Amino acid sequence: MTTSKELSIALTGNPNCGKSSLFNVLTGAHQKVGNFPGVTIEKYEGYLDYRGYRIKVVDLPGTYSLTPYSPEEIVTRKYLIEHRPDVVVNVIEGPNIERSLLLTTQLMEMEVDFLVALNMMDEVEERGMKINTRQLQKLLGCHIVPTSAKKRTGLESLLDHVIRVGTGDITIQKNKLFFRSGLEEPINEISELLAAERELAAYNSRWLAIKLLESDREVYREIQRQPAWVKAEVVMQAALKDARRLYGSDPEELISEDRHSFIRGAMKECVELPKEKRTSLTDYIDMVVLNRVLGLPVFLFVVWAVFHFTFTLGAPVMEWLSSLFSMLAVAGGRYLPDGMVRSILLDGVLAGVGGVLVFLPNIVLLFIGLSFLEASGYMARAAFVIDRVMHRFGLHGKSFIPMITGFGCSIPAIMATRTLKSRTDRLATIMIIPFMSCGAKLPVYVLLCGAFFAPSMAANILFGIYLLGIAVGLWTAWILKSTVLSSDSEPFVMELPPYRWPTLGSVVFQAKVKALMYVKKAGTLILAAVVIIWVASNYPRSAVIEADLQRSRAAVEADAGLGAAEKEDRLSALEQSAQSEQLAHSLAGRAGMLMEPVIRPLGFDWRIGIALVTGLAAKEVVVSTMATIYSLSSDTDTGDLQATLRSDPAFNRATALSLMVFVLLYLPCVAALGVMKKEVGRWKPVLLYSAYSLAVAWVLSFIAYRGALLFL
Repeated sequence: MTTSKELSIALTGNPNCGKSSLFNVLTGAHQKVGNFPGVTIEKYEGYLDYRGYRIKVVDLPGTYSLTPYSPEEIVTRKYLIEHRPDVVVNVIEGPNIERSLLLTTQLMEMEVDFLVALNMMDEVEERGMKINTRQLQKLLGCHIVPTSAKKRTGLESLLDHVIRVGTGDITIQKNKLFFRSGLEEPINEISELLAAERELAAYNSRWLAIKLLESDREVYREIQRQPAWVKAEVVMQAALKDARRLYGSDPEELISEDRHSFIRGAMKECVELPKEKRTSLTDYIDMVVLNRVLGLPVFLFVVWAVFHFTFTLGAPVMEWLSSLFSMLAVAGGRYLPDGMVRSILLDGVLAGVGGVLVFLPNIVLLFIGLSFLEASGYMARAAFVIDRVMHRFGLHGKSFIPMITGFGCSIPAIMATRTLKSRTDRLATIMIIPFMSCGAKLPVYVLLCGAFFAPSMAANILFGIYLLGIAVGLWTAWILKSTVLSSDSEPFVMELPPYRWPTLGSVVFQAKVKALMYVKKAGTLILAAVVIIWVASNYPRSAVIEADLQRSRAAVEADAGLGAAEKEDRLSALEQSAQSEQLAHSLAGRAGMLMEPVIRPLGFDWRIGIALVTGLAAKEVVVSTMATIYSLSSDTDTGDLQATLRSDPAFNRATALSLMVFVLLYLPCVAALGVMKKEVGRWKPVLLYSAYSLAVAWVLSFIAYRGALLFL
């Protein structure tokens, strides 16, 4: 408890319970986003001032339980134990209260100071449900506050309760969740043993005892280092034998049964469901989107519509940003004196970072579309529809969730495979996630589609690129599951939340977070890469080329037969030719020349080869590298890379299509490879995957290039 004017609260709850919407409503614009220490899971923090208190709000990842199977569950539990917020607000989805109570029972076991925000009460009333909150409050041993984040009701009452609970002004008798006698006795005995350990003072000893009987690996690891482990293990073994003798099950199963028995009893006593089940709007929509015949075409149409939305609305803003950077380049060229500083600022920083930031509108619009689909409840249906397809390739339907996450970033997507129980399903899914088009690849697609294809055709090509990634991933999964990872996939079971119209604030907030991450990467990683690329592209300088340029310039200037305009054109051409020769002489140019024989059949020259190598740091760097290199070898305005590519005789539609396919399929960023190794446990599978992805990328890019030369 605290009596200061500062309070900290943590929001917990199931996915799709309205927790993030409540967070956005409470904190408004006072939010910041980072990562939890040691993991790539995003951490949302916000602040609000209420009745003289400064309240810090942390939106923990959505979880169904506190059993450490997924990264989200580990992060949530670790935060509650280590940071010990003043109040835990357990957000419960009112219309699906029974499902939400499993997490609540585990908060009861931890004996944290928590209260329940019974959210979506507007939907509860619409459905004709009746919830006896006073009786439920007694059973759970916590305060219950009805709320609706969508309609912004109950928020003041919630904050009043937070302050009163956090400062100790009110208390409520915490209820323990008691288990059957065959479990209670060993729980109490182990609890007494662990309570005497000083190093475990941060933990609730009863909770530790329950977790030991549940075979919780994290708690096991912690307790095995303590002196009390010797005696505790004896009690555990005895409890295991007694449970099997008396009930025919392990303690872990019995604990789960008792939790659900408590939940069923609470539902029977406190919740009255409508007598007649009415056909809801969700039921009518599901008749179409979950139809065995229509489901897959509807899914493909929805994804296609998102890409058209991204390109159609993003094109005007992208053109405006491109014009802005062109103006900056012209202004910089007018006022900055010739020299290294001018070159690095215009040809390096402005061309490289600006070339990436131009595509920010498309990034924002794509994530708005994906956030809308997820918040509306459709994404869960998409996983259900795709499950039938996935099983034909030997994958579990749940593999679709990490695959969808991979459209944002491969790193959290690879980590999300921990939710798959089957090791073979997990390994197969990890190996196909990098084939999904992560957000970092999108700038490359937008650059090339916008440069060589009309907007309507560009959206279709982008849609096709995403489908190609999925197709290659499924084909790879089929090969793996038919050979080295052969096994039967487990049945697919997933909750389908009701359809809801997403709140504008929630969707915009998610898009804002992704945009800020994109801008931050442009200002750090990409900026550093741009400077390195500029140095590698400018040094070493050739004295011979420089001397030839000076002689040629002197000859042109001394030619009295040339007019002023003609002299200027010839001098510009000489400068352009010398720049291209110096670039070929540089470190980057030499490296590209070594690669060119391998990538030439794909339509790529040595400049593209450099971009592909630097793209291993982050795929956005492909664009910034091309912007830097092409600005060094072209007199076209550095603000418009698309115009530069269109004017380059070595670049055409076939090259653009081949490059998009290669960027889609070749190695992911180095960070993703590191996470892949961590999840797989060995380097050998990662190296084999790397060789496979490069081979697949080369072959399919070759086919795309040759096919495009014939038909485009």
